[in-house]
Amino acid sequence: MEEGSSFLWGLFLLFSLPIFTSPKYKISFYIQIIATLIVALLSINFLLNGDTVSFSLGTNIPYLNISFYIDKLSAFFILVVSTLAFAVSIYSLNYIEEFKNKSLFAFLFHSFILSLILVLTSFNAFIFLISWEIMSILSFFLVIFEYKNEENKKSGFLYILMTHLGTAFIILSFLIMFINTGSLDFKDWFSADISTTAKFWAFLFALIGFGTKAGIFPLHIWLPKAHPVAPSNVSALMSGVMIKTAIYMLVRYYFQFLTDIPWWFGFIVLFIGAVSALFGIMFAYVQTNLKKLLAYSSMENIGIILLGLGSSMLFAATNFPVLSALALLAALFHVYNHALFKGLLFLGAGSILFKTHTKNMERYGGLIKAMPLTSLFIIIGSISISALPPFNGFVSEWLTYMSLILSTKIDINTVKIFVPIFASMLALTGAFAAASFVKVIGVSLLGNPRSEASRNATEVGIFMLIGMGILTVLCFVFGVFPLAVVDLISKPIYALIGIDIYNHVNLYGDLILTATDYSLGRISPLGLLIAGIVFGIGIYALIKTYGKTKVRKYETWQTI
Repeated sequence: MEEGSSFLWGLFLLFSLPIFTSPKYKISFYIQIIATLIVALLSINFLLNGDTVSFSLGTNIPYLNISFYIDKLSAFFILVVSTLAFAVSIYSLNYIEEFKNKSLFAFLFHSFILSLILVLTSFNAFIFLISWEIMSILSFFLVIFEYKNEENKKSGFLYILMTHLGTAFIILSFLIMFINTGSLDFKDWFSADISTTAKFWAFLFALIGFGTKAGIFPLHIWLPKAHPVAPSNVSALMSGVMIKTAIYMLVRYYFQFLTDIPWWFGFIVLFIGAVSALFGIMFAYVQTNLKKLLAYSSMENIGIILLGLGSSMLFAATNFPVLSALALLAALFHVYNHALFKGLLFLGAGSILFKTHTKNMERYGGLIKAMPLTSLFIIIGSISISALPPFNGFVSEWLTYMSLILSTKIDINTVKIFVPIFASMLALTGAFAAASFVKVIGVSLLGNPRSEASRNATEVGIFMLIGMGILTVLCFVFGVFPLAVVDLISKPIYALIGIDIYNHVNLYGDLILTATDYSLGRISPLGLLIAGIVFGIGIYALIKTYGKTKVRKYETWQTI
């Protein structure tokens, strides 16, 4: 046992307590709320002041050590998990009332959160695979929780099939690392001295294996099947944080295990990210099932994260460390932002489903009057995911654009030709995202009710509103004060790349965010907010002064 391992044991204990109390399901959720809040605060403290903590116990089985480890990278992802789990656990206090076997659901729900932590702290390949399998099986049981529905069983089968296909490629990648290092411990894989050919196959198998869990194109087929049938609070966790465990391992692979990689490794990740982003949002745009639309949107946002990650790999391989840190900042910031706004949107969709018992947007309408607070939260989540200021999605996507534009610094013809195309694809993705969520707002919330369920809908319970409200506030705070989040994210980036990116992107007392020392672009989120408020007040004053006309109301499509 190594120094600091008490932190690890405390972490596991905090997330284990709700499991033991799950027969008293409401008490277990109260404990989960407290546990996730404590872990979130501990993670922030660790990022700012901690170093590394580890626990390792040898066994009689060759190469097998029971190893757990927390560094800045895993602490950041634990913070993302605990932040979303805190809000979702509060939301679940009301939402769980719709289930018959509440104690079983509570047990699976709490165990799933613990499994996420185990994945993020496991530091031996064998122990990691066990944790990964536990996470996959628990999420499978949650997807098919309402197993009497035939669609749930079919979707669950496809999900477990795809997740095990991904696991097979992960094992192949781990085998390559084991053959070339003679160890299953991740610490022995740091800066592994292996041939470029071995690195390529380890890179490719890891990308396929973890990419399947992340939902990259064309391995995304389970996403639009599993998310719509899973309980909405589970969908929020699966989309918001479970698929990010794959991003966590890709970052660790490409920046700690496979150092000194060729530039075209990053180019491959860029290409897959651009295609995943564009195809994901195009598929989302044509959906009428609200949760299926959100599932395809998860594929889009994973693509945006991979654009940042691929850019960072590309800059690192071509000796631009500051730009590599900037691009990784964009990727990790979007990891956190996506957890917030996608968690919020899935909880909002769950609230509508809770009251209308249908996922078909065509049967909604007029919900802004029946469910005003839920509608407000969905509107803010839609603005955030559409990357509009002053909310959080704008900042991380702006950083991603800057990373792609700054690739012109790389004197490689392939990069100069194709990366501007990828930037254009990201711009088109943004347009489709805005159109998709305008449709969500217009069809679901505005107009007149188009079904009896919508006409009879009422606002959800207080705990559901609080859970969504917390995520809404965080979407706003992260958008207006992004440099506070950048300060946290800069810690794992410094550990990986050796660049304190926070000192390169902030100006004038944290009021302006800049695209590093190259000064390609600068934004002031607080300034944008003030400008928006002034503009809104001006429009309101004009309407009050000159807009005193008689208001006439008509049914949709009614002839005047």
